[in-house]
Amino acid sequence: QVQLVESGGGLVQPGGSLRLSCVASGFTFSRYAVRWYRQAPGKERELVAGITIPGGSTNYAGSVKGRFTISRDNAKNTVYLQMNSLKPWDTAVYYCNAVATMPWKGDYWGQGTQVTVST
Repeated sequence: QVQLVESGGGLVQPGGSLRLSCVASGFTFSRYAVRWYRQAPGKERELVAGITIPGGSTNYAGSVKGRFTISRDNAKNTVYLQMNSLKPWDTAVYYCNAVATMPWKGDYWGQGTQVTVST
C-alpha cells in the first residue's frame, strides 16, 4: 500500500522553528523527487520546496528561501522540511508530494499536517 505520512506540524510562536517529516512506504522512494506544498485557508496550494534525486538538488519559493531547508534520507524513506524564523503567514496545511522521475511513473500525496504560527 502506497503511503506518504507527514508529521511534525503544530502551533509555534513567530520566530520559532518546526521540522516536518514525510515518511514514504509502498514504493521505491529513491526514484522519486519530493516536494512540499502548503495551502492556507482561502488560498491556492503553493509549492514551498523541492528536492530531486539522486544528487538532492533543491529549490525554494522566494517567500521561504533562507528560512526553510528541505533534505532527504533515502535509507529512511524520509524527506524533511526544517522551518526556521516562522512568520504568521507561514500558517497553512503542509503537504508532501512524491513524483516519479522518468522512466518510472507515480504521483503520490500525503494527508497534510497543520502548521500554525501565532502568539
